[in-house]
Amino acid sequence: KSTLLKLNLAFDKQMRHYPNRLKRGFTRLGPDYRFDDQVDFSDIRTTFGFRSMVVGKWVTKEERYISANLIYDALADLAQILHLPPRAIGLREKLNFAFGHGGQKGVQAHYNAGSQTLALAKNAGGGALAHEWFHAFDHHISEHLFKVKPRYGFASKLWLSNTPNLMHPLNDALNSFYKEVFLDASGENANEFVQACIKHDQAHNMNYMSMPEEIAARCFEACIYAHPNIKNSFLVDGLQSSNLIYPPAQHTTKANKALNHYFQLLGYALHNLPDKV
Repeated sequence: KSTLLKLNLAFDKQMRHYPNRLKRGFTRLGPDYRFDDQVDFSDIRTTFGFRSMVVGKWVTKEERYISANLIYDALADLAQILHLPPRAIGLREKLNFAFGHGGQKGVQAHYNAGSQTLALAKNAGGGALAHEWFHAFDHHISEHLFKVKPRYGFASKLWLSNTPNLMHPLNDALNSFYKEVFLDASGENANEFVQACIKHDQAHNMNYMSMPEEIAARCFEACIYAHPNIKNSFLVDGLQSSNLIYPPAQHTTKANKALNHYFQLLGYALHNLPDKV
């Protein structure tokens, strides 16, 4: 049963009876990890290796049950796609997770580099989990990829102005992913995706779409969304209907190949060295 891909129709049907977005339901195609068991946020913390888990006081008991299952399945799908042992999602137990707590007004989800906290809004966080997890990873991995270690540095941003340490094969593989994110086939110029983001920000007198960490996170989202066998709208959703700029299919395919190679190598290392997770 756990090896078969299936659409969780029973869960989706149950959710359609509820009015708000959290309770309305999300579509999912993927392995059955829970076998219909109810999980709680303590299970999420233990399974995925988070440092801490905070749930807001305005999250009702019913919402807690629903959201815990959604988050558990989404993180399990993410680990499966990335070839990682589940506990690696918590980034060596450095990552904190908050649900319905400490959010920012008008923001469905965010990553706070200062506290290393991934936060999802109660009713609007669904669909943004992959994006925010990549911000956390991008921040976490910067100290391993570069000798320069600013406290709030993101590897994607540092990559544009610093030389990565390529002595380790994992770093070399990750470097290849960032190349696909930012550069064209020549390896010398910004690709069309990056140029489109820059033009958008210039036209709207803003600095968001072209921020390196946002470009990389949206590229990561596109890669996760493109997985042929696992689909989870709580993990990643809205790419086609969003006002944000995402990479075209050809770009995503190349970036995904590099991303997949990196995480395969990382997953292999972690599976064989569980004490290093």
